[in-house]
Amino acid sequence: MPLAKERAYTVQDIYDLPDGERAELIDGVMYDMATPSRQHQRISMLLSTTINNYISSKKGNCEVYAAPFAVYLNQDDYNYFEPDITVVCDSSKLDDKGCQGAPDWIIEIVSPTTQARDYGIKLFKYRMAGVREYWIVDPRENRIAVYDFENENMYEPYTFSDKVPVGIYNGDLQIDFSELKGSL
Repeated sequence: MPLAKERAYTVQDIYDLPDGERAELIDGVMYDMATPSRQHQRISMLLSTTINNYISSKKGNCEVYAAPFAVYLNQDDYNYFEPDITVVCDSSKLDDKGCQGAPDWIIEIVSPTTQARDYGIKLFKYRMAGVREYWIVDPRENRIAVYDFENENMYEPYTFSDKVPVGIYNGDLQIDFSELKGSL
């Protein structure tokens, strides 16, 4: 007797969720997204503002989006991501639904329910899709893991006492997490 197959979800299932419910879809598996904590939201706002202010001051072409913002990483029916912060420098990837393809820079802020995915499958998926830089901000562990995929998957660990250089801007933008920590 054959085993029952688990159902593969599609992007349409994400669209069909009731208002207020959010989920991500990774290879046809749906992951519910809990409401983020106040600290999580504060970090997201401070990082998004810092990045956006830098881009504006340089009159740059990149755009910053805070969650919820859809990323169709593989441009298929079985993958749908909502990173905490998404930076897209190629405007041809943007449409009314979100980002079609790999963003330039993704930041995930770890929460207890997302930790395994952020450090595991998302790290792999983002790298394979062509994301140039991926940060995992973990306030409970006082750690920022920086993956510079554009430069041979270089991994750099930082803490909330460090200034963290942004690889896609060749280090011209450095985010001072000690200042951020003082605002939390």
